[in-house]
Amino acid sequence: MAKRSNSDHDQIADAADFPLAPELAAYRAWLEGLGSRAAVEQFLGHARAPGASSRAIIGRVRRRLTALAQARQRDDLAGLFQAAPRSRRARAVPAAIDALRRTQAPPPRMTDAVGRWLPARVARPLVAAGVGTLADLVVRLRTGAGWWRHLPGIGRGAADVCEGFFKRYPVLRQQAERTLVRPESPVMPLERLRPARELDGSQGTLRAPRHSCVLAANNDYDAVQAWLSLQEAPATRRAYRKEAERLLLWAIVERSKPLSSLATEDAIAYRTFLRRPTPKERWVGPVTLRASPDWRPFQGPLSARSAAYALQVANALFRWLAEQRYLLANPFAGVKVKGANRAGSMDARRAFTEHEWRLIRNWADSAEFEAQWSEAAVIRMRFLLDFLYATGLRASELVGATLGDIRVDDDGSHWLDVRGKGGKEGSVVLPSLARTALTTYLRYRGQPVLRTQWVPATPLVASIAEDPGPIGATRLWTVMKRYFEAVAAMLAAISPATAVKARAASPHWMRHTHATHGLERGVDVTAMRDNLRHSSIAVTSTYLHADDRRRASSLSKAFTRS
Repeated sequence: MAKRSNSDHDQIADAADFPLAPELAAYRAWLEGLGSRAAVEQFLGHARAPGASSRAIIGRVRRRLTALAQARQRDDLAGLFQAAPRSRRARAVPAAIDALRRTQAPPPRMTDAVGRWLPARVARPLVAAGVGTLADLVVRLRTGAGWWRHLPGIGRGAADVCEGFFKRYPVLRQQAERTLVRPESPVMPLERLRPARELDGSQGTLRAPRHSCVLAANNDYDAVQAWLSLQEAPATRRAYRKEAERLLLWAIVERSKPLSSLATEDAIAYRTFLRRPTPKERWVGPVTLRASPDWRPFQGPLSARSAAYALQVANALFRWLAEQRYLLANPFAGVKVKGANRAGSMDARRAFTEHEWRLIRNWADSAEFEAQWSEAAVIRMRFLLDFLYATGLRASELVGATLGDIRVDDDGSHWLDVRGKGGKEGSVVLPSLARTALTTYLRYRGQPVLRTQWVPATPLVASIAEDPGPIGATRLWTVMKRYFEAVAAMLAAISPATAVKARAASPHWMRHTHATHGLERGVDVTAMRDNLRHSSIAVTSTYLHADDRRRASSLSKAFTRS
């Protein structure tokens, strides 16, 4: 018997997947009442792999025939292949096999559901993400490499299945490329923006005289790029780019002005827009690749704190452009957001209590979680949860860390050297929980666990794909949000309040939870400040919720109704 692959590619049915004659003979013998072991030994004994299950071999033949029948749109035959031995329907199976052999597989059509052509394991998460037809799938594939990264439940293996399908049917994709035309949104990433001359800022009303400008930039895009190039820290540059991009797009699309023509009244209108980006279909969308046609600058309205930050960045951008004599004035000077300070003081409340954390962390060890995620994803998620909780690292710091950043001092204490916000260097203690989590994760990845055998450039967090390189902060955010949302669904009936918090959580909540639990367990506030690398104890002290609880309790007891 010819060796067959068990990969998902081979689950896509076509003529080459038709079972071989010995396999069909064993299947027929089983239908006629012969035991699965006897049937396999009689007809497939010469090609049977050591330790292979006879029942599993028969099952693979049945599934292959069923997949072929469904792919050839013969659901009537597919039902017969699920018949049990000695049943009346089983007697019709030989004729059904002959009929299936004569049936020509219809070519796939763009309107076909993905479930008709792709394995259920791949089709289910695609449909859940709104990719219901082959046409929808082509639209995703057209965004380029990594098109699958922001689709929950779709990993590198499932992406290979989808791409392999279109390689088997190249004509289908060629037709799609000619016929699928999606109107391009006027809202697009900064690198693709090509505004008309009257909107590019070369003639902006706030432009300073050219002879006094110290920038070589002649339009707003180049001026913004010059400002962004000043930021050496990648995380800071990404954050500034996001805000500058939003403002530049809003000016062009909603105000029909270049950035360098915005007035103070425009800045005030932008403040309102940040709290409610409208029209929603133009500005708001899920997290996805920047090359995707579904990309949007916002994932929803901004909180007071986030809106205040956006205005601070805009203010810094215009102030710098004025200093470089590219612009005459800064329209964002003095534009502030009411309630931003209150929102900032509540930032530390984005943390889980001890009980909530146990519920959320324990689900990563449950059989239900293991059944829904791949083994590699499960192991990595357990590491992320434990390591971030034990260290309080920012997501950007963790994805940029390598084994070479870990050191042991003369006292035997373990440290991780990191580069934090603004490129500031610091060190974080690695408690035993973090070290145990790392050892388990490295062992699963096939990496040495002894420090003397480590390769310094090895990333702490690796991709699940065949290339075990590092992942970025955006990918880490996506996979952890997916986990928190799955936990929220599981906890909805058990602990609704915890489910609400889990659904709102992000990787940064791990930092807040680390600080809150550490201080509640007696960690000195100065030690916590240094580990979190805060600028002052005042910032760290916002995590002292225990003091708040004691204050509330003591005052409540002191002023009870007599």
